[in-house]
Amino acid sequence: ALYDDGIEKARARLGAYHQNWVDGKGRDGEGTFEVRSPIDSEIVVGTFARGTRQDVRDAVAAARVAQPAWRHTPWRDRLAVLRKAADLISERQMEYAALMAIEVGKTRLEALGEVEESADLIRYYADVYEHNSGYDHPMDNLGDPTVHTRSVLRPFGVFAVISPFNFPMALAAGPSSAALMAGNTVVFKPATASAMSGVALAEAYRDAGFPAGVFNLVMGPGPTVGQELQEHPGIDGIVFTGSY
Repeated sequence: ALYDDGIEKARARLGAYHQNWVDGKGRDGEGTFEVRSPIDSEIVVGTFARGTRQDVRDAVAAARVAQPAWRHTPWRDRLAVLRKAADLISERQMEYAALMAIEVGKTRLEALGEVEESADLIRYYADVYEHNSGYDHPMDNLGDPTVHTRSVLRPFGVFAVISPFNFPMALAAGPSSAALMAGNTVVFKPATASAMSGVALAEAYRDAGFPAGVFNLVMGPGPTVGQELQEHPGIDGIVFTGSY
């Protein structure tokens, strides 16, 4: 019954237009692209802003500007925002799962499982981060009281996260949340065939309260958006379909 209610919420969203999200603001692209359901090609999941190389450049610039403040935000505060995002994903599990099932053709059970897995990955990484005290540990000093040593893991800077169509939320939420909680900022490109699932994740992050520029969404084809992410000198690391 809960899933059927989620289907009704998902159906009410079908066919809508969705912008990119750059520096905390919606942004149109150069035209749009359309996603239709593999279940029924008459179903238009939505139309989406087609991002350009310049949109990527602007998103990377915003992420670079936002990264120092985000890095110096106390790690417990960063985890609080991410845990709130996980709770929002769980609260919207039925709606997001129904959208995913319509968009990529997953069964009900698999779609429900993936949406909750996305929230669970965020919670798991947050728990590990907390258990490791933000990866800042004092080390032994061989008994010399004048020597103080620490082991500190520091963020890289700006990560590009490119997700696949077959696990469109889990393989976006996992790597993006890990990068974000470590103090990196993110430019996210979902697979064009599953842009709606990318929009859903971006919604949860936005509503959780990430500062402008910390998480950016640029949708569009690989030869432009993906290529610019690969070539841009302002990108410090790339996660693609779960691999770095």
